[in-house]
Amino acid sequence: MRIAVTGVAGFVGSHLAERLVSLGHEVVGIDRFTDYYARAIKERNLARLRDEARFSLVEADIATCELAPILEGAEVVFHQAAQPGVRASWGQSFGGYLHDNVLATQRLLEALKSRKDPIRRLVYASSSSVYGNTEERELPTRESSPTKPYSPYGVTKLAGEHLCELYRMNLGVPTTSLRYFTVYGPRQRPDMAFHRFITAARRGEPIPLYGDGEQTRDFTFIADAVDANLAAMEAAEGGVFNIGGGSRVTVNEVLATLGEVVGPLRIDRRERQLGDVHHTWADATRARTLLGYAPKVSLREGLRAEAAWLAEVS
Repeated sequence: MRIAVTGVAGFVGSHLAERLVSLGHEVVGIDRFTDYYARAIKERNLARLRDEARFSLVEADIATCELAPILEGAEVVFHQAAQPGVRASWGQSFGGYLHDNVLATQRLLEALKSRKDPIRRLVYASSSSVYGNTEERELPTRESSPTKPYSPYGVTKLAGEHLCELYRMNLGVPTTSLRYFTVYGPRQRPDMAFHRFITAARRGEPIPLYGDGEQTRDFTFIADAVDANLAAMEAAEGGVFNIGGGSRVTVNEVLATLGEVVGPLRIDRRERQLGDVHHTWADATRARTLLGYAPKVSLREGLRAEAAWLAEVS
């Protein structure tokens, strides 16, 4: 098939595009190379894809460009493009989040709605941030759990998800939204926790820890997240799915495991940041039942893989 991947130079997008090409699909990747982090990192993400005859890259802003020619012939669209970052989404930067996470999604849906040859599926990268600061008694969160974003970023991801559902129910655009729970692994963005933790540990620098470390997360390895996307592409059922890693651990437990992987750690404890939630934990029953999704990579194995990658590229 011909498949379009937005945000292809990013963490998840580049892994997904590589897997699709390896399966024999033709992939058109779209990215506007925002300055949230260095372009050189994104170019490195694309290094393998650049040599693939079945891959082509379009540098464009999907919130403003003419989408029809780019999407022509694409049977499936994976919408990974977004402005990331919970802590960076406050204040004056919010306009950028609206542009990249809401307007871009709406324009993509409009372009797909009006096509003469309907697509098989649009898979939208949503986030566990849509749930907000869930109380421990309400865990694990199900797709039917209340959505109460705790950051401007979460608000924009939920808005994009709502748009996908509106176009699915009213206009028949076959959309699926995957609520990722803290994806990690090789190529993880430099602002994300595991990347920062491992980098600091390798340099012998203190690891900044916001809060007391007793906050819990459901961590999902990148290969499992890619598997979820491929399953969503093939499934007959659309709608919303939680995509978690199959376990829930405290950040302190993560640091203990990381210390075993990379060596002794120095912890610099700091105040909790705006928008940081206390707990995330996915009930992935719906994804398991309807998509056949089953995470395979343990946290220890995944941390080893990310640490090995950072040793290679640093």
